[in-house]
Amino acid sequence: MYILVAIIILCLIIVGIISVYSVFRVKINFFVTGMDQGFSLPDLKLLWNVAQICNLEQPNSLFFSPTALSRCMTQIQAENEAEGAASNPKKIKFMTKLFDYRTKIENQSDEKRGIQTTLDLQKGQKLRIILPGKGVFASEIQNTGNLIVISIPKQKGMITVPAEAWVNKPIHVYFWRKGDARYVFDTMVTQSGLFIGSPALFIQHSNNLLRTQKRKSVRAACEIYGDLYLVKNPNVDYTAVETKNGYKCLIEDVSESGALIRIGGKGVENILIKLQFSVKSKLIIMFGVIRKVQFLEEENQSLLHFECTHIDPSMKNDVLSYVYQILPESEKEVFEALSQTDEDNPEEVQLEEEKLDLENKTVEQAAMGRSDENKTFEKLMTAAKDDNAELNLPDLDLQDSSIKEELKKFGKD
Repeated sequence: MYILVAIIILCLIIVGIISVYSVFRVKINFFVTGMDQGFSLPDLKLLWNVAQICNLEQPNSLFFSPTALSRCMTQIQAENEAEGAASNPKKIKFMTKLFDYRTKIENQSDEKRGIQTTLDLQKGQKLRIILPGKGVFASEIQNTGNLIVISIPKQKGMITVPAEAWVNKPIHVYFWRKGDARYVFDTMVTQSGLFIGSPALFIQHSNNLLRTQKRKSVRAACEIYGDLYLVKNPNVDYTAVETKNGYKCLIEDVSESGALIRIGGKGVENILIKLQFSVKSKLIIMFGVIRKVQFLEEENQSLLHFECTHIDPSMKNDVLSYVYQILPESEKEVFEALSQTDEDNPEEVQLEEEKLDLENKTVEQAAMGRSDENKTFEKLMTAAKDDNAELNLPDLDLQDSSIKEELKKFGKD
């Protein structure tokens, strides 16, 4: 009798556990998976709530899908900003942890989907081709076999170089494989002819594909005078134009994503700065972080490796235009090929830019939290002025008519 009662009680317990598990199965699996991936219980509670807000059908996808994780990170960032807690060290530490984790799962995903040879390319793949000295051309794969068959490359929809002129020429091929990344490879055109009745080129396969997820900015050497300002206010006004002199600096190379800056005295890493200068009489304002400092002891000067985290789109275009104009012809062709490759996949470019914006916000907030480094930098710059070590550079000429017009746009005339 007692044994029967015990068996009934045990069965009821088992049924109860099964019922509870069936109700909370998804949540239990989420927390178990998260703890296996190294997240703490408080972190997982936050991630679970965010997964519900983001309406993830499978919350566990957050641990394996970069896209799902990015959605949740954007939501967390928005909540932090709404609560005024974006610069909270604990919040920044957690976001940094999420960035590191996303990089990890992206790399794991890349290992699965990346390709090493052109033998894996499919018919219909769009290509951007550089014929050295002739520019950038658009083409498409017609077939793959012993050789890759491509349509006759065109510029602005026109055949500007006849098929026979391509034969035995080395070319550089750029493409964006959908759902994967950008690739580039070098090859040779072996022959021209017809494929299913249409003119075509035949090019050699390559087992040496260079793969990159992020587009590399093209930097150009220059000598541009500018002013550098330490950003102290956590509520950054990206549109404000400085009319007072900052720390004098010389920009030695520039791109839309950063610059190499020379200053007098000793620089400090990992601080948020504002860089103001002009190119071709156009006002440029960049915000970003000093990533690395090279101190030149004999000259008592520093080279600052500056990463731009925010720039107005119109100013970004002005910088790109300037960089393009002063690039050597061979680098201009690479610049154009990368730009046109991006045009082939606008949706993936947009996703990449959104991810970069989120990363940049976290970088800025982390830099703002380093008050000790900010104070150190300010003291060093003040000391450089007192010791006459500051670079002797001309002020930004606010009398220049075009600069004055730019200032008027911001109400700073």
